[in-house]
Amino acid sequence: MEVNDIWSKTLNLLSIEIESTNYDIWIRYVIPVEIKGESIILMVPNEFTKKIVENRFTRLLQKYIYKATSLPLKVEFVISDVDYSELEENYFKPAPDEKQEFARKHNLNPKYIFDNFVSGESNELAYSASLAVANSPGVQYNPLFLCGGVGLGKTHLMQAIGNYALSIDKNKKIVYASSEKFTNEMINSIQEGKNDEFRKKYRDVDILLIDDIQFIAGKSGTQEEFFHTFNSLYQNNKQIVITSDKMPKEIPQIEERLRSRFESGLTADIQPPGLETRIAILRKKKSIENLPIDDEIITYIAKNITSNVRKLEGAMIRVNAHQSLLDRMDLEMCANILKDIINEEDKKIVTPKMIKGIVCERYDITIENMESRKRNTEYAFPRQVAMYLTRELTDISLSKIGEAFNRDHSTVIHSVEKIGSMLEEDPNLLKVIEELKGKIVE
Repeated sequence: MEVNDIWSKTLNLLSIEIESTNYDIWIRYVIPVEIKGESIILMVPNEFTKKIVENRFTRLLQKYIYKATSLPLKVEFVISDVDYSELEENYFKPAPDEKQEFARKHNLNPKYIFDNFVSGESNELAYSASLAVANSPGVQYNPLFLCGGVGLGKTHLMQAIGNYALSIDKNKKIVYASSEKFTNEMINSIQEGKNDEFRKKYRDVDILLIDDIQFIAGKSGTQEEFFHTFNSLYQNNKQIVITSDKMPKEIPQIEERLRSRFESGLTADIQPPGLETRIAILRKKKSIENLPIDDEIITYIAKNITSNVRKLEGAMIRVNAHQSLLDRMDLEMCANILKDIINEEDKKIVTPKMIKGIVCERYDITIENMESRKRNTEYAFPRQVAMYLTRELTDISLSKIGEAFNRDHSTVIHSVEKIGSMLEEDPNLLKVIEELKGKIVE
């Protein structure tokens, strides 16, 4: 197999898995050079790109090169001696992939698949029902009405149904459209005298996927047309999947006959994900895209961004972009990067630096003395108090706390245990600790 063929197949696989921004910035301008022994040589435009791609994408590239070739080729990067500006734009585009082409033909996003959807208590019913519908369209849960707020995964599940059905049978007739698109196409068909063509498109299908049905509220003409489209499909055992940000009974200005049809199948409500699910979502994204983000950063994002998955993943993308450019990331940097998207009502961001400052002020020492190797009680005891408070008030690991205080994790453990034991016997120290906690989180 030629190196260009290998690379083209690899790009097709990779482009489904990673964010388009990551693909366009880092992967798009990687050029395959040759197969040399047990390695594939890839050329990048400069040293900066080489460093980023090596650190972030080597494992992922090797994974998909193996899928494309069944050969365990190692990836090696070299700096380009080619002027990229002289290369044609098409040079960097992967060859069309059959599965992706089928998905796009049906207006589906090939990235929306069941494999990369994280299910949990908040969406378990919706996930299970969607999978059942994808396996046996029109047999049960018809219609399937997916309900939930913005960014919770309704569109992902809906399009995953279509992509899964196409993977089983590429001849399946599937139409995905927003209710706004349905309305606009209906109006255009009336103006252009193409009613039959419009109705054939939406009624001669195996699966109809309509997103954001709430926007037909108050549109009597659209409701009339969709009512007859619904009936035609239902009577012919064709699958109907609908999403909305409201339950059927809560959608205003909608005909009762249409509302009753929405309620005649299964309504699956999707709630904001719990903490465990949010962490799982971010870890899944980290794994798929090979992001070098520490677990403590993931936990911080998951604890502070609770409203929806889109916002959660957007925060991770932002943090990763900064980490790629700066080549470092810690909780304090993360908090600063995300401060504008974390809700004001969320708890105050607590960092080791903040704790050290408040404890040093209480015991009248400098931060330099606290971080020094000096062991006299004047500095050692405040240091132990600060370590204890950092362990109590943050999610930072013991080793990271040690780094913040220029100590190893065993010293942190000793300090935490010592202060904990003293608190059981010393009410005055307990009062001091509570006062310090109040200052830190106020």
